[in-house]
Amino acid sequence: MWKKSQWTKLFFVLALVVLSFPVVGTSQEKTNTPEAKGKITGSGPAVLWRSPEDIASRNLLYGSGGKQDEPHPTFTFLKEDPDGTSPKFEVRDKDEVKWKVKLGAEARSETVASRFLWAVGYFTDEDYFISNTRVEDMPRNLKRGQRLVEPGGVLHNVRFEREPKGKKIATWQWRHNPFTGTRELNGLRIMMALINNWDLKNQNTAVYMGSDGDEPEGSQQTYMISDLGASFGAPGHAWPKSKSRDNLEQYSHSRFITKVTPEYVDFKAPGRPALLYSFGLPRFIMRLRLRWIGRDIPRADAKWMGQLLAQLSPDQIRDAFRAGGYSPQEVDGFAKVIEARIAELNKL
Repeated sequence: MWKKSQWTKLFFVLALVVLSFPVVGTSQEKTNTPEAKGKITGSGPAVLWRSPEDIASRNLLYGSGGKQDEPHPTFTFLKEDPDGTSPKFEVRDKDEVKWKVKLGAEARSETVASRFLWAVGYFTDEDYFISNTRVEDMPRNLKRGQRLVEPGGVLHNVRFEREPKGKKIATWQWRHNPFTGTRELNGLRIMMALINNWDLKNQNTAVYMGSDGDEPEGSQQTYMISDLGASFGAPGHAWPKSKSRDNLEQYSHSRFITKVTPEYVDFKAPGRPALLYSFGLPRFIMRLRLRWIGRDIPRADAKWMGQLLAQLSPDQIRDAFRAGGYSPQEVDGFAKVIEARIAELNKL
């Protein structure tokens, strides 16, 4: 009988063999992203980033929606959402606004991640973290996340995502999109490394038509990351899963920049998945194929993003983590890591 180490070596050899074949288009990614097979049908200009003229004054406690858009109880259950790995369901608040509620480990990290992307000019969902609330008309049994719901529909530590103002028309692909090779896309790659977001599958992206409240319906196609939950933990899919997101110890001990040349910079995230996941070889290989997103990024673009982030004050950085319901000690711990990483970028 083979030892575990022998099986591990075999899987690594097989993974290397598969990875040695050239990637033809993005067939592997399309297999996991049904929406990516369709054409993006919007007729307006494609927009990924907008110059943030007011970085130093942006309110990271409330994010892109501001205090005026925060959810207002009472909340009423509408239906479950089967997408993704975290349990979710839709509710309606007292103002008839619809929200998607996410339960579990990603609620805090996703809320905070949205603050940092919005701060430097990227489009995000309007996310709010609520530590304690109640939802009326909850079903007796949810298909997912029932253990996180207390009697009477009481919830703790959940993320509320406002229903988008525009219509989702597609997902977009990291390898092939209207922004390939641009400073703006490279900046987004750097931001994923900054927050250690390793779950960069195509299905975690979205294109919205007419989603910007300042623009008329259909006047632009807004590109964004639609799921930022796998952030602020280990730089790759770790074992146990509790290390993969919302984990200060893992985040603070992980590397940020791994290699610097006169022209390019490599980042640790997205990193290699934990060895244990090699036993699910197709998924393991898919994760390995995402590592290019953090590599060979022009040094000039990394410095540009560092200059944008450097405009954030210590209070703004800490407000972003306060928005996620972290304790004062956690807020300070996470903020120090962010500040150190911003300093690394500005030393390039």
